[in-house]
Amino acid sequence: MAIYGISDLHLSLGTDKPMDVFGNHWVDHHMKIQAHWHELINNDDYVLIPGDISWAMNFDELAPDLEYLKDLPGKKILVRGNHDYWWSTVSKVRNYFGEGFFALQNDSILLPDGIAIAGTRGWVCPNDREFTEHDGKVYQREVQRLELSLQYTKRLNPNSIWVMLHYMPTNDKHERNEMIELLESYHVQKVVYGHLHSYGHDIRIEGTHWGIEFLLISCDYIKFIPKLLYK
Repeated sequence: MAIYGISDLHLSLGTDKPMDVFGNHWVDHHMKIQAHWHELINNDDYVLIPGDISWAMNFDELAPDLEYLKDLPGKKILVRGNHDYWWSTVSKVRNYFGEGFFALQNDSILLPDGIAIAGTRGWVCPNDREFTEHDGKVYQREVQRLELSLQYTKRLNPNSIWVMLHYMPTNDKHERNEMIELLESYHVQKVVYGHLHSYGHDIRIEGTHWGIEFLLISCDYIKFIPKLLYK
């Protein structure tokens, strides 16, 4: 078993939302991902996909993107991104995606080698240059959801705990906050996240901080190649 990660697929096979408006490197990006995925990933592997999976607005528009994902090997673990407007209740998402997928929300999943995967969407963090009162409310809700997800890992008796988030769990100055405190208190080993593109890559947090390993896995940052996280 291996674990890979790739975020921000931004699929649009059922909608007219081409990503190449953000640069030539996005031209036919879903085909690049598909080719690398088949080259690297086997059916008994797991792939963490922390959000911005599809531009679809509803399940009808999502259908071609879901077929694309179903044709890719491996078991996929998902959290919601800020552009996943099709995501309704987690029960509806799980029923729609079916076997071979697991959508995280207020819970976690234990993988065969004893690694528990927790996660939530996350949000812009306090003291970010654009943090607003509304952001503060959403951020606090996401802190609560992260805590529920991490609490769930206790039921699983894991050897180690990883967290997948859509947003980077700190601000652009990489300051400690309530999310970081939660990650520390549950002795989280690894955090993978996405959301950052283009100039956003410059504010990423990577490497080991507060005893936790952080990795940015936005698909354009990792050159549309799923990143090996564990083998």
